[in-house]
Amino acid sequence: MVLAPGGLLVWLIVGAIAGFLAGQVMAGGSFGIIGDIIVGLIGAFIGGIVFGMLDPGLSAGIVGSVLVALVGAVILLAAMRLISPRRRSIF
Repeated sequence: MVLAPGGLLVWLIVGAIAGFLAGQVMAGGSFGIIGDIIVGLIGAFIGGIVFGMLDPGLSAGIVGSVLVALVGAVILLAAMRLISPRRRSIF
């Protein structure tokens, strides 16, 4: 997955949006701006691996990157809940 025109600021924005949306989808709420960014960035990595296996040459732009990061963040939060079902937050 290629995010162009890239840059650290774009990745932080994608991570924040994906982390926030994943918190809403998983009914856990927001983790704060830093937590959302961390969840979103890790989710982008996980989603990139998953979607990279499906289509290695995939390039979807900003909206596609947010969707890929969202899917990865939801996978991350679901895995965290399986490991630690009593904790609401991963931080």
